[in-house]
Amino acid sequence: MNNFKKIGLSALAGSLVAFSAANAGSLSVSGAAKFTYTGDTGNEDAGDDGNRFGIAQSVGFSGTAELDNGHTASISHAVNGSSSTSSVITYDMGDLGTLRYQQDSGALGIGIIDDLTPSADEEVWNGIDADLGSSNETPVGRVSGGTTGFNYRNASVEGITVDVGYSPKSTSNTNDEGGQSGTGGLRSTVSVAVQYTGFEGLNIYAGTGEVGNASNDDDHDTYGVKYAWGPVTVGYQHSEIDKVAANSDLSTDAYSIAFAVNENLSISYGSQETEKAGSTTDQKITGMSIGYSMGGMTIKAHNNKGENIANTTANESEHTEIAVSFAF
Repeated sequence: MNNFKKIGLSALAGSLVAFSAANAGSLSVSGAAKFTYTGDTGNEDAGDDGNRFGIAQSVGFSGTAELDNGHTASISHAVNGSSSTSSVITYDMGDLGTLRYQQDSGALGIGIIDDLTPSADEEVWNGIDADLGSSNETPVGRVSGGTTGFNYRNASVEGITVDVGYSPKSTSNTNDEGGQSGTGGLRSTVSVAVQYTGFEGLNIYAGTGEVGNASNDDDHDTYGVKYAWGPVTVGYQHSEIDKVAANSDLSTDAYSIAFAVNENLSISYGSQETEKAGSTTDQKITGMSIGYSMGGMTIKAHNNKGENIANTTANESEHTEIAVSFAF
């Protein structure tokens, strides 16, 4: 990462808190670019074959300030090519844990462990969509804890990491200072995730939570294990989503294996199957990935295939992506 410009935070603090020169922080700038070729086939391919090449751009701003009590406060903003912005404010209390508020950025609570099966590139469900013009033809069965809200993390006990997430009104809207997301009937989401990594190469994890909807909460639960032995990493994960609506409960089993050919090259294969209560049609997804890195450039590719997407017969999708990424 190159620091193009650093700005003393004390210059910004006139209306807030006066920082002493000794405690002044800095704001650094980083950037990344990703050039991709994407191919999609299945129900979404109706003869409309547009340009399959594209560039994803992102610029990040981050800064940290040390407080008089030894704690640290940090801020980060990321702007991508579509002009959307994600922001994170983090307060690090040392052994007491870390509290952050994130706005449309990453995952909270159980969402942090929604899919930890190993992969050389993307997860097997990445890019799968049986009908690009419809919102209900994407894969189902993955647990969620929201993307906007609070997350408390504590890793003070050796080998154990605990994440507690809270997403107010379960919204992903970005609110400006002094604003609100607007009216709506959504309920809040609360979840927790625990990971144990006290044994070399092993990660045992589990999580549970309630995801708010318009008038009720869905129960989300997941557990799994991932183990790395030499160049081989294997993983298994089971997830369940219990919904209030009849014949809507989902149960997913996922497996994958990754192999590090050398320190730069890795390959992987994964699969997952989702059963729906009251349905004899199971959603099945498989994927293969490869990744190669050399300094500041990374080349990755994956091919994912889905059958009976959203537990609907004949909903098929295949997604292929080749990407070259640069970090600055």
